[in-house]
Amino acid sequence: MDASILIVGDGDFLASLSALAPDLATFTVEVAPNPHEATPLIQAQQPDLLMIQASQAGSLELCQQIKSQSHLAWIYCVVLDDRQPPTASDWGDRWQDDVNLEITALSLGADAFVELWRAKTQGKTTDGEVQHLISAHVQAGVRRVQNHRELIRTNDILSAIALSDPLTELNNRRAFEWELPRQIHNARLRGMPISLLMLDVDFFKSINDTYGHLVGDRALQLIASRLRHNLRFYDTPFRYGGEEFVIILSDTGNQEAEAIATRLCRLIGEQPFVINDSLDLTITISAGTASLLSQDDARGTSLLRRADQNLLRAKALGRNRVVGGLDGEAPEGTAE
Repeated sequence: MDASILIVGDGDFLASLSALAPDLATFTVEVAPNPHEATPLIQAQQPDLLMIQASQAGSLELCQQIKSQSHLAWIYCVVLDDRQPPTASDWGDRWQDDVNLEITALSLGADAFVELWRAKTQGKTTDGEVQHLISAHVQAGVRRVQNHRELIRTNDILSAIALSDPLTELNNRRAFEWELPRQIHNARLRGMPISLLMLDVDFFKSINDTYGHLVGDRALQLIASRLRHNLRFYDTPFRYGGEEFVIILSDTGNQEAEAIATRLCRLIGEQPFVINDSLDLTITISAGTASLLSQDDARGTSLLRRADQNLLRAKALGRNRVVGGLDGEAPEGTAE
């Protein structure tokens, strides 16, 4: 199995562990001599498994620190008790002490606890049994980590699906509602303007009614593609719903937003869309723009409302045109 292991312990511990766990050589292994030096390695490299010398100061606290951090809590921690075996006279006290140590280790976050000293106790446990026990814990840890990573990959895929419009391959409305507040926050921190551009395909219902919904879907795909390839790399387009699109224009004030909208309207309307071998469609769009104001809410609701109102004005004025920011607006990041 492909996995990385960080061993935290001194030279004697490492020698004992190497003898008892020769299978570790098949993994990517690094060593830290103590918990203090292990901490930055764990943060930077995030190993799959930790194998920790219990007798070192701070070992159990290291488990607790890892499990308390959500981005590290998945790391599988094996605590190895490397103390000398008990004598016949103190066996009873030592048994209770071992139980207490194991309880403490597990309660602080250890996933497994192994007593290495049992390999040195004649008539109790053999080296081979301890070796098999360590190997079993390593394999269990690797399986758990691999399951965790597979779950993360699956969640990432599902998140991407949930935020993507399957028809146009643009981000969808849910993604827009998540992204707009973030970009507003960043724009206000930097003291830069930000604008919205809302687009609506003119007379789209007639395309569906005349040619069918498959042609309508193909038209939306081609429109989305033309928009995507004619935006600046830092502008973010979304399919807002139906035949409506919205674009977040970063570092963009009123006048520039109107200029971008006008250019996109021209790019859409002046070149017909090739739907198939026998059908070309001339399509136009209407657009409304708005820029962020100091009184706008952090989620962008009022900003979006103004862009939508301007889009409605563009459609009411005859479509295939742009209506920009309302008179008297003083966008953030620009002089009044």
